[in-house]
Amino acid sequence: MQNLKYIVVSCLFVIACKTETQLTAEKIIDKTIEVSGGENYLKANIEFDFRGKHYRSHRAGGSFQYERQFTDSIGNIKDVLNNDGFQRYVNNNSVVVIDSMIPKYSASVNSVHYFALLPYGLNDAAVNKSSLGKVTIKDKFYHKIKVTFDQEGGGEDFEDVFVYWIDTETFKVDYLAYSYIETDGVGMRFREAYNERIINGLRFVDYKNYKPIDEALKLNALDKAFESNQLKLLSKIELKNIQVN
Repeated sequence: MQNLKYIVVSCLFVIACKTETQLTAEKIIDKTIEVSGGENYLKANIEFDFRGKHYRSHRAGGSFQYERQFTDSIGNIKDVLNNDGFQRYVNNNSVVVIDSMIPKYSASVNSVHYFALLPYGLNDAAVNKSSLGKVTIKDKFYHKIKVTFDQEGGGEDFEDVFVYWIDTETFKVDYLAYSYIETDGVGMRFREAYNERIINGLRFVDYKNYKPIDEALKLNALDKAFESNQLKLLSKIELKNIQVN
């Protein structure tokens, strides 16, 4: 009887290990997107306010349009980024934007929408995903996933590197970090999600935005730095007046 129990336990252990090894970075991200909204992302019209500017996004299959609208000294400005490229309007009139500024404006519009709609976008063709294993943060288990981008299709900031910490039970992104190129080196940020709300089937969160106190820290070590209070809170990333249709 003892031998039988041993065999059963051993078989269950082998099955569990096999199941775990089959959970690739790709499948983890698939689950993350599914629990956060899934196919709802493909047909949603989304609006929100962020730091004094109004944002809109619309997707229909492979077509997309991201907008940003605000008022400054020259009037009402509307930036539009879609499959055809970037266009700026001032007081509803199309204006010419110099070539050197188009990538900067495009990246600025895209960045806000990118973070607001996470994890949607992590299955784009230019995205590369790899597993960094399992870790714990504040006594919870997380899948640690590294994301890089191909130069072709990866946008102006294709050299940025991201790490996502995804709850092993809920498959929601609770933390993320990223490195980016600065004129004098590499910058890093760590974000802690909070204020989760589900609006018409889509998950939205705000973030507490941190930077490492020790600039010599590596991106992959920011989770441990967060636990040991080695990060400095810089700001809060808050989306307001969210509407989803």
